[in-house]
Amino acid sequence: MSRRDALARVRSVREPRGFGAVLVAAASVPAVLAGLAMASDILANSRHFGSDPVKEGEHFLGEWTLRFLIATLAVTPLRQLLGWNWLAKHRRTMGLFAFGYVMLHWLTYALLDVQLDWAELVKDLMKRPYIMIGMGGLGLMVPLALTSTRGMIRRLGGKRWNRVHRLVYVVGVLGVIHFWMSVKKDVSEPLMYASFFATLYAYRIARWWRRRRRPAVAA
Repeated sequence: MSRRDALARVRSVREPRGFGAVLVAAASVPAVLAGLAMASDILANSRHFGSDPVKEGEHFLGEWTLRFLIATLAVTPLRQLLGWNWLAKHRRTMGLFAFGYVMLHWLTYALLDVQLDWAELVKDLMKRPYIMIGMGGLGLMVPLALTSTRGMIRRLGGKRWNRVHRLVYVVGVLGVIHFWMSVKKDVSEPLMYASFFATLYAYRIARWWRRRRRPAVAA
């Protein structure tokens, strides 16, 4: 099979039946597992998440936030390179799951870690700047989630909506910095996530640059 035939076969792939439902179910699994593991560790003194289940649960949910952000950003390259345009309608689902997981990450910290002790929260913010960076990323994700509906796209207009949703690039950077600063010594995992985001950003910059250069070349 020639390379052209292989590419044509890949491009001909259609959306599998029930893909949307499977995506939602699969994306919910890590949250369910995290909840069950933390409950078991706290109530039954088991060791699914090690000696500090709340902290490990926070990290677990935070990493899944980054994974869903990467998956959301990967939709456009996959659609453009492989011709899988059917993926576009699932981008919002993955973006909303990213927001859901960052909220679970934050609620685990606020409810189980500092236990809504606002004095402890302020003390933590002053002692650990990466928490403020993470909260900044969470804050920027709120308008992305609120404007993810078709009605908001129509209300804002395409150009304005696109400008708002470029905040996702800032969120990715803040998320990696937050993770990087929180692990202190072994930065191999944050570096891996940083490389994924960098690749996705570089792809977009390269396409923007080619579009910008095209009229000049034609002239």
